Order: sequence, then structure tokens, then C-alpha cells
Amino acid sequence: MIRRITTLLLAVLMISSAVDSAAQSKKEKTDETETPKKEDEDTIKAYDKVITEKAVSQKGLIDLHKVGDKYYFEMSNDLLEKEILIVSRISGHVKGLNFGGAGMKSRPQQVARFQRLDRKILMRSVSYNSVANEELPVYTSVKNNNFEPVIQVFDIETISKDSSTVVFEVSGLFTEDVAMIGAISEEERKEFKVSGLDKSRSMITSMKAFPKNILVNHILTYKGGSELPDNQLTGTLSIGMTQSFILLPDKPMVPRYYDERVGYFSVEQIDYGTDEQRAATRRYITKWRLEPSDWEAYNRGELVEPVDPIVYYIDSATPEKWAKYIKQGVDDWQKAFEKAGFKNAIRGEYAPTNDPDWSPEDVRYSVIRYIATDIQNAQGPHVHDPRTGEILESDILWYHNILNLLRNWYFSQTAAVNPDAQMPQFDDEVMGQLVRFVSAHEVGHTLGLPHNMGSSVAYAVDSLRSPTFTSTHGTAPSIMDYARFNHIAQPGDGVINFFPRIGEYDDWSIVYGYKRIAGIATPDQEEAMLNGWVLEKAGKPEYRYGRQRGGTPLDPTAQTEDLGDDAMKAGELGIANLKRIMLNLEKWSTVDGKNYDDLKEMYESLYGQFYKYSGHVVSYIGGVTENFKTADQEGVVYEHAAKADQARATKWLNTNLFETPSWMVDAKMLGKFEPNGSLERIGRIQVNMLKRVLDGERLVRLLENEALNGSDAYDVTTLLSDMRKGVFSELRSGKAIDTYRRNLQKAYINELGALINSKEAEYENTDIPSVSRADLEVLKREITRGLSRQSGVSNSHLKDCLSRIEEALDKED
Repeated sequence: MIRRITTLLLAVLMISSAVDSAAQSKKEKTDETETPKKEDEDTIKAYDKVITEKAVSQKGLIDLHKVGDKYYFEMSNDLLEKEILIVSRISGHVKGLNFGGAGMKSRPQQVARFQRLDRKILMRSVSYNSVANEELPVYTSVKNNNFEPVIQVFDIETISKDSSTVVFEVSGLFTEDVAMIGAISEEERKEFKVSGLDKSRSMITSMKAFPKNILVNHILTYKGGSELPDNQLTGTLSIGMTQSFILLPDKPMVPRYYDERVGYFSVEQIDYGTDEQRAATRRYITKWRLEPSDWEAYNRGELVEPVDPIVYYIDSATPEKWAKYIKQGVDDWQKAFEKAGFKNAIRGEYAPTNDPDWSPEDVRYSVIRYIATDIQNAQGPHVHDPRTGEILESDILWYHNILNLLRNWYFSQTAAVNPDAQMPQFDDEVMGQLVRFVSAHEVGHTLGLPHNMGSSVAYAVDSLRSPTFTSTHGTAPSIMDYARFNHIAQPGDGVINFFPRIGEYDDWSIVYGYKRIAGIATPDQEEAMLNGWVLEKAGKPEYRYGRQRGGTPLDPTAQTEDLGDDAMKAGELGIANLKRIMLNLEKWSTVDGKNYDDLKEMYESLYGQFYKYSGHVVSYIGGVTENFKTADQEGVVYEHAAKADQARATKWLNTNLFETPSWMVDAKMLGKFEPNGSLERIGRIQVNMLKRVLDGERLVRLLENEALNGSDAYDVTTLLSDMRKGVFSELRSGKAIDTYRRNLQKAYINELGALINSKEAEYENTDIPSVSRADLEVLKREITRGLSRQSGVSNSHLKDCLSRIEEALDKED
């Protein structure tokens, strides 16, 4: 028994020893092969295994690497969590897309933040629509209720040896359908029946790195069909894109509040951190960060240089003979900045041609880019910090063919009294001054200034006929108005300056935006002082700001292309000049041995001017002036145009437009460049202006004016009576009705019939159908009485008009 127990114990001990030995062996093996490693070492490759010797690399804000067909960002840990502005631009597109030309921004500016989460890098979209001070308790709620969406997720491929940077492949960000930096909107996808992005035909073409930004050029190829704007047979829409990643300033600029009485582009935020008993909207102007280099001298009223002046480089591709005029347009703004206390605040320079470290894509440089396209335009966009409105850089787009547009404007607006414009090709000095004007206008946009369409009304029509006044004031108080060239001056007036210039309003707006106030740490601290500045200018027409509205303007005193304080008077003088040019048009726009293309283009330019003058007058009918005010100012903001002015406008249209403008019809001249077109051209302007006059929204404003002001208002009934008498004046005179008038009269009946039978809710239950019906009833009686006074086609036409009236009056749903 003892022997058995001893044997059993020995066996147990042997088994136990074997188990312990196995366990120890396993432990030793575990210690050798499964020791916990540093984070990421089990998946992240060694740096030289990813960024190999074959890598093509660049140092910058983000280090860039190209290895084979893969592209990598190498981002420092310090850059993670910082805010980066992404600016997306179209660099190449097909005809038919409404991008405004290669180089235009296709999408609003975006802000991104790159975050590290374990072995991933998250690219998140940051919004500044809703904000609060980070030190306030409400900030947590604002942040939670504005959760930043994740746009893209990247695997960390490797880290630097000192662990200070992370490397991740970004190829997919620029070859996949990422809406944040995409080329086409949802509306365009629907319009062109785009079925999706073809990743296999989308690619990165280049990357560039700079100290404060990087640039990525890529092609996005979309699949489509017969609805594409071009290349329908290929079923392909390829668009070149440029993405600029810009580091936002570590120390944000102290913003300045926007005031609707002074024109500035702006950024808007909802600030939940104020003491107001609501979610307060905060709006800041966009402007450059100009800081005095010597605050003590600045506060003494001395002119001082800014720490960082505004510099625009003229693209080396710009033709030499125009470059100096573009530069002058930049330098012309210096006097305005002197009003704000700065000297040498802004200047133009020629882009270096032999400096390898200089590039127009570097965000440190603002460039006026010369673009060789047939687009007749120039544009002045700018890139700004969405947190504060600080302008970071600007690239003005100067399209080559704007020279042709300038020629046409200057010819059709001034040739009647200006020998310099009486030729198909201007002297270089004349064209150079036109270029200088446009340069100054576009630079104004990049300083933060929008169009000021309410400026030109400050100058009386008669003043624009004065040689002294026009030589010292130009055509308007603001070069930001569309107050092109002086079309009012008449032969014998002696006017020699036909140009707009940087004027009183422009000086004032630069003061508002750029004059510094010492000791300001928040925009609230200077708000009262800014309001005081504005009140000092209140009521003075030359300092008025009138915002630009799309389509037909509400305010007849804030229109594009108008001049002077009276559109009716200015229009008559303008037409008188157009008639003078028509008499000499062939002589001034043709060259022996060449065809009549210039003659046709110049004629169309004259027609365009006539169209503009007519539109300016239409806006007085039912017009409402808009003069922004605050509660500490007297008077109303909105005021209906005077009854007498509205009546004059209707009379002007009847006399100068609806009565056939036969001065535009020269059969011998027209026959040199078109087989037909006169009837359609005259009809187009007459009918379009008729439609504008009888537009429902305009008529509603007339009804409201009558409700508010009674007999002091120009009412709808009076308008229709005045229009009817003018459009159908032959019923009383017995004069034969020409072809143009017959078409116009039919259009008048059709428009009133549409108003009678309109089912649009905003018009159906107003007096508009009623007064329209009454007017047609009167017209019916007048035509019946006047039929016997007409014969031939005129008689047949009036019978047709009666039939149309009967149909309109008796029409049922």
C-alpha cells in the first residue's frame, strides 16, 4: 500500500513537474513573442517602406509625397486639430457649364479639421454658422448641436521616426465623389442627368507644397448622356479642379461689424454667447488685416506704413503694354488708404520671372492673373477667414477679351462727342486708361467692396455735362458702381473726361473698413464709434450705398449702367447721342478690305444701350427707393417713387420706345450684315419692356402705394390708361399702324389677358384682374370706334385685336 502511495505521489509529482515545465516554457515563449508593443507597430509600416527612395517629395504646410501612382500627405502632429480652409476652383471645363470661366470658385469656401483617432485620420467639416465664446457654458451646447461631419477617413500608413508626423494616402479624396470638393452641384447633376463619378477616369495630376498652403490639381470625370452640356456622344463630363488647403491664422483678427449703410462683403454667424434674449446674428465685413507699424504715430494722426501692406502681382503672362495700366489701377487705391491713416498700404508689382521660390499658387501672394479666353469680363474674388472675415489672399481674373467689351462700351456711350472713340480700334493709351479703370474696380472687390449701384444718382444730370465737374468728379462718387462712361454729355458741352474714378464714397468706405481704433479687443467695443462715423455721412447722397439686386431692380435710384439723378432726362440725352452715332456708324466701325463684323457688333452695342436706357425708366413705375437707416435716424427706409416721376416714366416709354424707334432702322446699313432681324430686334425690346411694366409684382406695389397714399399715388388704373393711349395712339390719330406697332399692340392685349386669367395666388384676389378687364373693355370700345379710320392691314389687325380681346374677356378654365 505504502509502495502504491509512493508510486502515485511520484507520478503526480512528475505530472506536476511536466505541467510546470510546459507552463514555464509557454511563459518564456510568450515573453519572447508576445511582449506588448508600442501602439500601432503591429499595423503601421516602417517609414522607409512607405515613403521609399522612389518617392517624389515636397516640403510645405503639409509635406507631399508621390510614390508610383499613390499620393500621400505627411502632416505634423501640431497641425492636427487646426483649422484649414479649402478653396475649390474650376481649372478646366466644357462649354455650357455656368462656372463663369476657368479659375472661378465653383463652391463656397469650406473649413476642415484633421483629427487622429487610433490608427485613423479623420477629415471633418467645420462650420462657423453658429458660434459662442469657448469660455462660456453655452459653448458646450453649441458644439454638441453643431457636430462636425466626417468627410473622409484615412488609414495611417506610417509615422516619422521621431513620431512627430503621420503619413496617410489621400488619392481617394481627389478621385472619388466627395461632395465637399466636388465640381458639380445637385441641381447640375439633375439638369445634365449625371449618373455618377467614374473613379477609373478621375485622377490627381499634380500637387504643390508651400509654407502656408498646398495645392492639388485633379480631374473628375462624370458619366452622363444626351443631356450633358457638351460632348454628348462620349457620355463623359471631365472637369479640371484645383483645391487649395490654407492654414487659418493661429490668432484670429478682431472682426469689424457690418453696417448695411456701408457696402462690404461679409460673413454671418449666429452667436449664442451674447446677452441678447435671442440667438443673435453677428455679421462681419471682409477686409485685410492692416495694422499700423507705429501705433503712437498713428494715434497722433500721422500717416504710417502697415505691418503687412497689400501687394498685388501682375501676372507675367500679361501683355506688356497693358501691365502698367493694370498696375496703375492697383496703385490708385493708395489715396483712399491715406484717408484711413496708412501710407504705402497697397501697391502693384510685376511678378518675378526668374525666382524659383515664387509661385502664383502660393497663398502668400495675391495675383492678377491674365487668362487667354474669349470671355468678356474680369473678376475680383478673394479668400477670407470665415471666423472673422479677414481676407487672406486674392487672385483677380483678367480675361483677355474684356478689351473688346471695353471698346464696345466706350464707343456706344461716348463716340457721339469723343473723337478718341470714333474708330474700330482705339489707340493704346485710350485702351490703357480703360484697362486702368477696370483694374481699379476689380481691386475694389478684393478689398471687400461690393457693387454700389446707388452711387451714380448723387450726381445731377446737368453736372455730368460740365467739363469742370466731370474732370474733378468723374461719372459717380464710387468706382464700384456700374457707372461706366459718360453717355450724357452732348456735343458743345466741352466734356473731355468720360471716365469713372475712385471717388468720395470709395474713400469713405475704406475709412469705415480699415481705419483702426486703438485698444480694441472685441467688435463690440468699437460699435458705437463706427455708428457715429456713419451718422456723420447720413443724408449726403455722395456717401450713399445702394445694394445690387438681381433682375429688374426695386429701387429706381440703384440700377446698373445708369448715370445721373433722373433716368428719364438721362435716357433722352443718351438716345440723342445714339442717334448721332447711328449717322456715322458705318464710317466709324469699318475698315477697307475687311468685312462688316465690327459694324454688326457696334450696332448691337448701340441697341444694348437703348435697351438699358429703357430699362432704367421702367424701374420708376412702381419703384420703391431703399435708404438704410437705424433707429437713431429720422425718416423711412422704403419710400414709393413720386407720382410725377412714375407718370413721366410712362410718357417716356410711350414716346421713346413704344412709338417705333425708326432711327434704329437703316435698311441699307442693316443689309450689309444680316438678311433679317430688325423686326425681331425692335419687337424684343418693346415686348420685354411691356412685360416689365405689366409685371404682377410691380402692379402689386402700385396697389399698395394707392392703399397707403390715396390720390398722391400713381395707381394701376392710371398706368393702364396711360399705356393704352400710348400703345394704341393710332385709334385717335388715324395714322396707319406699322408692322412694329401691330406686334406691340397684340402683345399688350395678350399681357392684359394673362393678368385677367392669372391663377397665381398673390394676384388672383387683388384688383389686378379687375382693372385689367376694365382696361380691355375700354380698348374694345375704342377699337370698334376707330375701325372705320383704318384700312388694309391696319383694319385687319384691329379686327384681330377685337377677337383677342373677346377671347381674353370670355376665357373660362
